[in-house]
Amino acid sequence: MITWLEHDTPFPDPATAMTETDGPAGLLAAGGDLSPQRLLDAYRHGIFPWFSEGQPILWWSTDPRMVLHCTDLKISDSLKKNLRRVERNWRGPPAGRRWEIRFDSAFEAVMRACAEPRRDDAGTWISDDIVNGYCALHRAGFAHSSEVWLDGALVGGAYGVSIGRMFYGESMFARVTDASKIALVYLVQFLRRHGVAMIDCQQETAHLASLGAAPIPRADFLAHLRQAIRAGQIEEWKPVALFPDPGVD
Repeated sequence: MITWLEHDTPFPDPATAMTETDGPAGLLAAGGDLSPQRLLDAYRHGIFPWFSEGQPILWWSTDPRMVLHCTDLKISDSLKKNLRRVERNWRGPPAGRRWEIRFDSAFEAVMRACAEPRRDDAGTWISDDIVNGYCALHRAGFAHSSEVWLDGALVGGAYGVSIGRMFYGESMFARVTDASKIALVYLVQFLRRHGVAMIDCQQETAHLASLGAAPIPRADFLAHLRQAIRAGQIEEWKPVALFPDPGVD
């Protein structure tokens, strides 16, 4: 049986999470709340919430764990071309449609956009309770968004949790082609500049694999996590340039 969390119940050892033979693989606990204190405690131990509307809060620790090493991000030729166009416009004189890359200017809007229904998707796990919990983490300095703006409109983004030199990716969205990937590339570039080696992607998907993410044993993930969260917090979140000269095609 999984552990039921009361207000002051600590999380069980992630190694005790269910396996495919005894239940939903990775399910560790249920209950508790989504307060900043509870969420931070979860992430520091490699645990994350994931549940649907009407369910109790469910806490997971998957094995293997899907991660993206920041040096392994895959950028296709077509995406690189779009990135150069965005950066040339963002950093240089305006030319045509106006692109901007921002961090943390519309955190809740990014979350709300990630929660919008998608093709062949019956619902979302990003409920109002999730939004409220992570917005509280954002106000406390532990959750951040990478945003793509076009002509003053938010058209793509990604958000996640940052503790020490560890980043936990939560979700992405795009309203124009490649916008979510552009947000991710700028986020990864920023994280690499600040000594973040790995992004937690939590669960295996074909889309994440196409971007360079791969599964690793949970024990290896937790060993890296213990070291990464001991480093100091990143203090200033500002996007950095991808290319030495944005005018070069």
